[in-house]
Amino acid sequence: MTPASFMPRGFRFARLCFGLAAAAMVWAQPVAAASANTITTNEAYVDAVRAAPAFDITDIDAVFDHVFSQLNDEVTVYPTENYYYFKFIHDAVPYAGNFRLDIADRDDGIVHFAYFTENNPFTEQQLSKHRAYTAELGVTVEKKDGLTYALTRKGRTVTFRLNDLRDVRIPKSKLGPGEDYLGPVFDEAGVQMFLLWNQELKMFLYVLDDNVPSESYFQSETSTQVSIGRRTGFAWYQDRYLDRRILVGVRAYETSLNTFFDGPFDQLPDNFLEGDVLRRALLELSPEVEGQIDRFGNSRDLSGRMLVDPYLLYEDQSEFTVLDQCAAAAVDPATYYPCFAIGQSK
Repeated sequence: MTPASFMPRGFRFARLCFGLAAAAMVWAQPVAAASANTITTNEAYVDAVRAAPAFDITDIDAVFDHVFSQLNDEVTVYPTENYYYFKFIHDAVPYAGNFRLDIADRDDGIVHFAYFTENNPFTEQQLSKHRAYTAELGVTVEKKDGLTYALTRKGRTVTFRLNDLRDVRIPKSKLGPGEDYLGPVFDEAGVQMFLLWNQELKMFLYVLDDNVPSESYFQSETSTQVSIGRRTGFAWYQDRYLDRRILVGVRAYETSLNTFFDGPFDQLPDNFLEGDVLRRALLELSPEVEGQIDRFGNSRDLSGRMLVDPYLLYEDQSEFTVLDQCAAAAVDPATYYPCFAIGQSK
């Protein structure tokens, strides 16, 4: 994480400090909740491409109504930064976006809504819009319990259930000396992790929660200690001292397109942070933002937030050799663990 690295909230089109926001999704039919063996078909995709536009894509209220009308009566928001992602095609152009029940203002009756033309490697973005909806703008947000909210628009109510990980704790066997457990992370790729802060070494780590299987792995061609997710491309290093795997790599290609697999840098454990633990850690790395961030790492005007991305953005597996070289030279935990904060700058 670079000092004073802020990511604008509401949108994120690339994994850059000031890249605009909201993760792109693999195309899927929008209405029904997926079962374990749900399929998507080319027929449905082509039908969506060929369909005549039914609303004005530049009218954010019309887009909100289109998306909201297709949600189930109850939905689950899996990512721990409380984004509910969607995707649709309008006039043969793919769009992605999100509803966000932001911990900073959802209890004030606010839901954020954003959509934009989907990222691709060959065209620039054509359209992006965001609005914070309130009762005055026709959307009421009612807190039903700690992590359940009811959104009502034009007489229809949809219940949003935020991912309840309040009871998730890291096993003591996976927590090293000097490390503090900040909370559980569930990113949009469906991977659950533990976010750790090492006060002595001044570094973050993401450790895999292997009690929640999410994919299979293969061994890296260039490192016997690195395993790579077949689905996500996330790279994990087998810890020398503890029985755990540390996130050390995310594919740069995925971050450039802002896919599900662009890493957990923006899916922090907002709902589960205790006190100022995250803010204090961020200030250890970036003291120049003292007075500019809240306890979640948000800027005071809520326009951006600090990133937590200690891992490598890799293009080729050969890049993991630098981790092996560093680890081989390490003589104790104090020299070993900093090898895996390669993306973090002080």
